[in-house]
Amino acid sequence: MPPSVKLAYDGPSREFKQSGSQLYWMFLLTLVVVFLVLAALFESFLHPFIIITTVPLAIIGALVGLWMYGMSINVYSQIAAIMLVGLAAKNGILIVEFANQLRDRGVEYTEAVIEAGAIRLRPVLMTSFCTAFGALPLMLASGAGAGSLQSIGVVVFYGVLISVLMTLVVVPVVYALVARNTGSPEAVAHRLDQLRRKFANSGPADETQPAE
Repeated sequence: MPPSVKLAYDGPSREFKQSGSQLYWMFLLTLVVVFLVLAALFESFLHPFIIITTVPLAIIGALVGLWMYGMSINVYSQIAAIMLVGLAAKNGILIVEFANQLRDRGVEYTEAVIEAGAIRLRPVLMTSFCTAFGALPLMLASGAGAGSLQSIGVVVFYGVLISVLMTLVVVPVVYALVARNTGSPEAVAHRLDQLRRKFANSGPADETQPAE
């Protein structure tokens, strides 16, 4: 083509080109907001990092689903990927929070990690399968606008389904590697309570000095 020819996008392609880059920034902003909220709740930067590791697992599952169904990455699948941030993080929250509670009760570190993964297995599976099966009507949609609904359904279904299977292994392993010297927010409260009781039981100090 001669240099004077210019390429112009129109219709859905122009809409995707304009909104696509914005959604990528929105995805990063969502990760930052979720991380900061979790950091405030857990009073730690390591625990939110452990939980955020579930998000790439969910994105991998979403890409696998789109590849299996021959779908492209469009505006609707990107919106569903933003939804996956919260859907995937909740599984990590269940495991990390319970492991911290066990450690506060005096359970040994390694045993707390293993027990948290075993006890939270059923809640994680129940919530994840309910979310995944709730996306089935979107996957099976037909008629006008079915393409957009199917993109959202495939991303949510496969993203949640694959992430929960990998989260049950990845989160305990990452927790065991990076969170050994950390504790839950309750640990600080317990230490303060112990110090308060110690000073309360010791009573006022005797200020009288013996005569020389």
